[in-house]
Amino acid sequence: MDAWILLPVILPVLAGVILLLSLAFEKRKNGREQPDREPDEARLRSLHRYVIAVLAVSGVLALAVSFSGEHSVTLFELLKGIPVYFHVDDISRLFAAAISVVWLAVAFYSFVYMKHEGKEQRFYGFYLIVYGVLMALSFSGNLVTMYLFYEVTTLTSMPLVLHNGSREAIMAALKYLFYSMCGAYLGLFGIFFLYKYCDTLTFTAGGTLNLELAQGNVTILLIAVFGMLVGFGAKAGMLPLHAWLPAAHPVAPSPASAVLSGVIAKAGVLAIIRVVFYVVGPDFLRGTWVQTAWMTLTLLTVFMGSMMAFREPVFKKRLAYSTVSQVSYILFGLSVLSPVGMTGALLHVVFHMVIKCALFLTAGIFIFQCGETRVEQFRGIGKQMPKTFWCYTFASLALIGIPPASGFISKWYLAQGALEAGVGVFGIVGPAVLLVSALLTAGYLLPITTSGFFPGGIVKHGKAEEHGTGAAVDRNEQKDDGKAANLEPPLAMLLPLAVLAALAILLGLFPNPLIGFAGKIAASVM
Repeated sequence: MDAWILLPVILPVLAGVILLLSLAFEKRKNGREQPDREPDEARLRSLHRYVIAVLAVSGVLALAVSFSGEHSVTLFELLKGIPVYFHVDDISRLFAAAISVVWLAVAFYSFVYMKHEGKEQRFYGFYLIVYGVLMALSFSGNLVTMYLFYEVTTLTSMPLVLHNGSREAIMAALKYLFYSMCGAYLGLFGIFFLYKYCDTLTFTAGGTLNLELAQGNVTILLIAVFGMLVGFGAKAGMLPLHAWLPAAHPVAPSPASAVLSGVIAKAGVLAIIRVVFYVVGPDFLRGTWVQTAWMTLTLLTVFMGSMMAFREPVFKKRLAYSTVSQVSYILFGLSVLSPVGMTGALLHVVFHMVIKCALFLTAGIFIFQCGETRVEQFRGIGKQMPKTFWCYTFASLALIGIPPASGFISKWYLAQGALEAGVGVFGIVGPAVLLVSALLTAGYLLPITTSGFFPGGIVKHGKAEEHGTGAAVDRNEQKDDGKAANLEPPLAMLLPLAVLAALAILLGLFPNPLIGFAGKIAASVM
């Protein structure tokens, strides 16, 4: 029965491949000289039902597999003694559940948004495939299996970045590919050494490094592990391999930006968790130059990302820099190598998935409804889309860490973890940087709310320019009664945003089950 673990992987991947093959077959049948015809409404509805059915069934299967006990299955042996192996543990459960919820919510939102992007069947083909690959990554049971699906995550998600086919999109996708692959190769470099000095590459809480074999080779092992931290940190946006995020997000469709930032960036976090806490072991790194350098890089990334977001006028690019900063909150919590710090990091994994997806969905609504992308263009718009702006505000408060929103809970644990970890000056510098970053986060998110609801004067706007996807609604248009036009998006877009914004608050009001689960994971690996 353990083979059931493969169903949440195979089903969405197979469903996505079927969409792509049928699209290719149709193009071949119509002839290359024929332009791509726009799908009719009935065909789109069938496509949407197909996508939702696949994601819903796959999500239920993922949850059923995750919370029905321990499961393991070996698919085949890649090399002698190195199987492609899947196993369900608590980390798998946490990531699989969070990814499934967010992926489904963004899919609902995308059904309206992607009508203006076009090429929907291709988009949903890759969207389903990436979900299945992320399930495989979550359920990977050893380091080699994780590495394989980490690479496949990059290859299958790249088409989401280059969806519109513009020169900017192609260059951004290539940048994403280059940074991710270079980072992955650093990870592969480390795997070569760990294979020699670990009893097994199968994930085991607390690590599998053989300290007797490692004697006399500690320096090269530390270099290898540091290379893995930097390499896998590329997907998470950690310095110095962070530049793909602000390049990819502005050109990708907003649903793709949401999952890239909220979910796919966490692939790097998951890889680092597996390396540090399930292969090398935290005791091997505690007090070494690797821990010091890792903490330094994470705090520099937190501060730099917040500063760049504060200065950035393009909204989606601002959110991309915010992701650079916020994901390194998670990495800092891991780097202090304490149970409390890791608890805060795991909490922030879940909270950031929900919050950042909500913020990117808001950005998509601004583009879709008004064609506007720059922060200064949002003045006064809150009165024309109050529901959207309230959702944005709640998500922003959660990201800043205003109690009782969810971000406050995770940041409290992150600060406490640093103070209690015995990491010297980092115990003070870490919480101080987190506080400064929170203030900067308020500085680049809340003014959008205040200027949206209270523009402070007459706001003159011409008709918004079409931005590829936007409906370009005229914000000066008035109804017959003299009131400004209602710019709220269709319910299919607003409802997923509202659900994510509500979760951003509710997870802070009722955090104890998640805190207990994250604390259990942290205690098991320290």
